[in-house]
Amino acid sequence: MATLYEPWNLLTQLQRELERKQEIHNGIPEGTSATAEWVPAVDIKEEAERYVLLADLPGVSPSSIDVSMENGILTLSGKRETEAKTQREGYKRIERLYGSFHRRFSLPDTVDSEGIEARCSNGVLEITIPKKSVLQPKKIVVVGEG
Repeated sequence: MATLYEPWNLLTQLQRELERKQEIHNGIPEGTSATAEWVPAVDIKEEAERYVLLADLPGVSPSSIDVSMENGILTLSGKRETEAKTQREGYKRIERLYGSFHRRFSLPDTVDSEGIEARCSNGVLEITIPKKSVLQPKKIVVVGEG
């Protein structure tokens, strides 16, 4: 079956890749780009009552991960340790990246920073960020004569 050439698909793919690279660039804190040796891929999903951030961190020990929140900025950093040189003998190709990583995310004022939780399982860090309760407008009854 012949495949149709669709230039818009190529443009869409290019746009997504450029956006991803821009997000990665923006996610690295100022002054640390030289020390960030790799950048984990991150998905952020908004749900009705919370945001969920998923970061791919295969091979990173949970004890090597730091998550902090300050002034509306969620910071994710850590380190993937390099294998000992003796364990790397015989390799013909090494593509996995090692070393430090840093990501920063500006969060809206509607998040409850006191309720943020993080857990790591099977190489995926899941950070849940609850939203503050939204106060519903109160109907005030007007009492009068007549």
